[in-house]
Amino acid sequence: MTVSSQETHIGGLAIGYLPDRLGSASDFEFEWGGVAFVQRVWETRLDGASPDSGAWRVDLQIQAMRGEALADMDALRAFLAEYHERGDDWKPEPFGADGLSSDREVARLLAPGLAVEVRDPFSRQGIDEVRQVAAAITKAQ
Repeated sequence: MTVSSQETHIGGLAIGYLPDRLGSASDFEFEWGGVAFVQRVWETRLDGASPDSGAWRVDLQIQAMRGEALADMDALRAFLAEYHERGDDWKPEPFGADGLSSDREVARLLAPGLAVEVRDPFSRQGIDEVRQVAAAITKAQ
């Protein structure tokens, strides 16, 4: 997908790849558990929904996360388990040397204190696209 430079940067990270089927983007900043988030969400209005109905579906989320709680891979996993309210049975698979992958998301620890998470909460893109997006995110130069 051809994207503008604004779309390719979020929270000090460069996004090297995005799928073609993304709707409108919105950015949000917040803090949770001592970690600062910069989140971009792409959404598409549901078929037949009026513009003011609020009937939108999330296509993809990317969130840059910064904080001392993200010191290493074990800390990243523990933080995400708490943030997403996952139980002890949550067992993400390794994603390269710096990441975790589960059914609809990939998280990577880019440096101690700096992580990114790519999510497809409604399976609109598929995990292969999520993995491609996550693999193409780097610290911005």
